[in-house]
Amino acid sequence: MIDEPKKYTEKQEAFLDALMGEAKGNLREAMRIAGYSDSTKINEVVGPLKQDIVDRASTVLALNAPKAAFSMLGVLDDPTALGARNQINAAKEVLDRTGLVKKEQVEVTNTGGAMFILPPKQVDNDVE
Repeated sequence: MIDEPKKYTEKQEAFLDALMGEAKGNLREAMRIAGYSDSTKINEVVGPLKQDIVDRASTVLALNAPKAAFSMLGVLDDPTALGARNQINAAKEVLDRTGLVKKEQVEVTNTGGAMFILPPKQVDNDVE
C-alpha cells in the first residue's frame, strides 16, 4: 500500500512555507503570513500539520549541516575569534541532529590479567 501525499488547504501550505522561510520558526508570524486571524488558536493550525512540521524542520537542519561543518572548520583557522566556543557548540548540535555524530571507539585489551570463566547456567525444572 502506497501512502498518498497529504492534501493541505492553501492556508496550511502557506503556513508551512512561511514557518520554514520568512517567519523563521515563529508560529504566530507564520500564521499571520498565511492569512489566519489573530484569534485562531495555534493548536488548531499546528495539530494537523505536526508531522509535516517535524519533517520540514529535519530538512532545514540537513540543509544547514554543511554550514555547521564549515563553521567548525572556520574556528580551526581562527580559534580566538569572538564566540568561537558558541559557534562550535551550535555546529555540534546541528551535526548531531542530522546524524553526523562523533564516533567513539572503545578498545578492550587483555594484558595477561585474570579472566573469569563462569559455570554453565543451571535450568530449574520445577518452574512451569
